[in-house]
Amino acid sequence: MATFKYRAKEKQGETIEGVIEAATKDEAVEKVSQLGYIPVRIEQTTAEKKKESTDTVPGASAKGGSKPMPGVALKGRVSGKEITAFGRQLASLIRSGVPILRAIGIISEQSENPVFKRMLLQIYDDVKNGAPFSQSLGKYPSFFPPLYVALVAAGEFSGNLDQSLLRVTEYRQKQEEILSRVRSSLIYPALMALTGAGTIIFMLAFVMPRLLGIFSRLGGELPLPTKILIQISQWARDPWIWGIAVVVSLLVIMQFRKKNTQKSLALSRFILGLPVLGAFTLKIQIARFTRTMELLIKSGIPVINTIQTAAPVVSSLVLRDELLKCLKDIKEGGSFGKSLKKSKRFPNFMTNLLSVGEESGRLDEALGEIANFYERESDEAVRIFTSLLEPLMILGMGLVVGFIVIAMLLPMFEINMMVK
Repeated sequence: MATFKYRAKEKQGETIEGVIEAATKDEAVEKVSQLGYIPVRIEQTTAEKKKESTDTVPGASAKGGSKPMPGVALKGRVSGKEITAFGRQLASLIRSGVPILRAIGIISEQSENPVFKRMLLQIYDDVKNGAPFSQSLGKYPSFFPPLYVALVAAGEFSGNLDQSLLRVTEYRQKQEEILSRVRSSLIYPALMALTGAGTIIFMLAFVMPRLLGIFSRLGGELPLPTKILIQISQWARDPWIWGIAVVVSLLVIMQFRKKNTQKSLALSRFILGLPVLGAFTLKIQIARFTRTMELLIKSGIPVINTIQTAAPVVSSLVLRDELLKCLKDIKEGGSFGKSLKKSKRFPNFMTNLLSVGEESGRLDEALGEIANFYERESDEAVRIFTSLLEPLMILGMGLVVGFIVIAMLLPMFEINMMVK
């Protein structure tokens, strides 16, 4: 049996140190976890290390070193709901007194997604080898973003890992509910658009060519709407037109996929400058940023680190740059709210409430108020937009179909007038 020194955290957040005997480092980590502690560092005593170095058996396993195993690239899909469920299940198990190592093992056993199961097993190995849980999650940024890792790290440091996991889980659930509500609201308009587009293409590609033969046999000058419709029908049946449209679409997509900071900044300024869409975008970005910052501050993370971690959740590069510019003023002892007010892009309601929260020492509550206000504003804007979208689409489709019908019937009316 070897002797290991360990440093671990209790649920109350206190750091403890001690000595434990085990055959391997893996077994030492398991024993510390079974005591109800969260292992932070486990290393073999100096005397035991020297003895082991002189008595090393060739071919012995190197597993158990202090360096955590590197994360392996995962190919496959893990849904956001699985990540959210993982956080809630892990928080429940830890709150029930289950050691974190055993809790990860339990969740990995019941997972039906092979990609997710493989990732959890890799995290399990890292934690078992002495790596912090947050560091293990940070190896998979596509599944665990910086916000998730920061909150977990704060929970490990304070000894309230279960509370931090519940906070980030509730945050993710709220974001998923908003996205789900928007998607469900857009399903009916999308089906209408597809049906209308299919109807128009069918009439232009199949109905109009047959009517063209009738019109050509009748002779005479065709009305202007009929001429326009005939020209559009010919374009719709021309393969060159479709080929050019596909090439242009691919070029546009490739340009958007290229990460160009100048183009992204110009696009962000353009969107924010639009009359209705700009205000809607600003509300969504403010709500997302302030909610994220509220969670981080409640977890005990300093304001400077909080802004650095929360800024990437803002997709608008213009707003993100304005937020990061405030860091210089804050490092020099300035106020976040007053510094943000200089940008002129954020509303006075937000900057004034931030200043009041800083002065009263209740910045987290001020951020929560701002997030609640703009979340309500965003939800109301989405509801109004989706309620107006359906009648506008019906009106647009009716105008297009009406134009096609009139253009087809006008020659018939003229023939009847000539006959009479």
